[in-house]
Amino acid sequence: MGFVLVDVALLSVPLVAAMVGWLTNWLAIQMSFYPIKFVGAGVFGWQGVIPRKAEKMAHICVDQTLRQFGDLNAVYQKLEPHRIAEQVISQVGPRMDEYIDEIMYDTQPLLWDNLPLFVRNRIYQWGREQLPARIEPLVEDFGDDLSDLVDLKALLSRELESHPDLMNRIFQQAGSVELRSVIHRGAVIGAGLGAILAPLWARYPEPWLLPAGGFAIGFLTNWIAINLIFRPLRPRRFLLWKVQGLFLRRQPEISDVWARLVAEELITVEKIADAMINGSHGDRTRAIIQKHLRPLLDHSVVMKLTAQVTVGMTGYTELKKAMNEKAVLATRDVFGDPAFNRDRAPVVASVLASQMKSLSPAEFQNILRPAFREEEFQLMVVGGVLGALAGGLQVMVLNNVFA
Repeated sequence: MGFVLVDVALLSVPLVAAMVGWLTNWLAIQMSFYPIKFVGAGVFGWQGVIPRKAEKMAHICVDQTLRQFGDLNAVYQKLEPHRIAEQVISQVGPRMDEYIDEIMYDTQPLLWDNLPLFVRNRIYQWGREQLPARIEPLVEDFGDDLSDLVDLKALLSRELESHPDLMNRIFQQAGSVELRSVIHRGAVIGAGLGAILAPLWARYPEPWLLPAGGFAIGFLTNWIAINLIFRPLRPRRFLLWKVQGLFLRRQPEISDVWARLVAEELITVEKIADAMINGSHGDRTRAIIQKHLRPLLDHSVVMKLTAQVTVGMTGYTELKKAMNEKAVLATRDVFGDPAFNRDRAPVVASVLASQMKSLSPAEFQNILRPAFREEEFQLMVVGGVLGALAGGLQVMVLNNVFA
């Protein structure tokens, strides 16, 4: 009977170690994603690695991909500027009469009410006819200066600050296969380390050995698991298997998922347009809009003469200012169209994905690894503490059984 109990005790060591390996890897992954916001106080608190480092990782990703592709201007050309111009015209054209009414009633309501209907209709018609000739060069102009008009890193920082769970969702979907694999391999690694610890404990049954061994198993399991994601950089032959870091082995698939989610969630046409208008270079954007739309008013002989004769140059200047402001608001509304953003998202995604796929393994690894490298030791220590607790609990149970 005693031999049976001893055999059971020895068998329990690798079994518990397998549980510790599985649990520590599961916990390490949970700590990578959660909590989304910092919980605790000072050093006695935690925030998920990815939410805390989301901005840094997004900046690295954009730096790596755009550096390969060129700049935002090149991406813009892939978006097909003529399609953007068509979107603006299709959205603004049907509302041109409404926009003109709003501008005139805001600035010169008395003048507008007293204009003969045929004059107003002439102005409506002229505005609709002139719109395509003004929008097409405006859209082309944006493409030439987009990299200077949009601070992409500021855009990413703002979006990730507003939506701290965003990068979590991107990584959970892009790396779902790898995350599950890491958890399951933790059990295998833990069992293997436990099989080494069991005969050592049988020969030296000291009460401190299992907790110390549990700490080592928890620590090493997390260390091995993290390195399985990123190492080796390139495929290597090991006996009958070809091994490579899990994150690197599926670079094409991960690139597709990552790029699609970034294009749908972070770098949308709507958000780029908003960054152009309301970002740090918004004044330049407004100047470009005004440059192209000014002829709508200046070249309209009927409107120009009517405005200058009836309201004077000051009123005419106010009218042009109101028109420019309305143009900025209309631009924002146009690119807020969900259907248009969905239509253009695959174009942005294809650009990002193709460049991510062309990155070297070292460059691809650097999208995620730098943020984790700063937290790896803490994650491994947490695994070690959990393993030590499991080892201590096992000692207590075995002592009671053999008592």
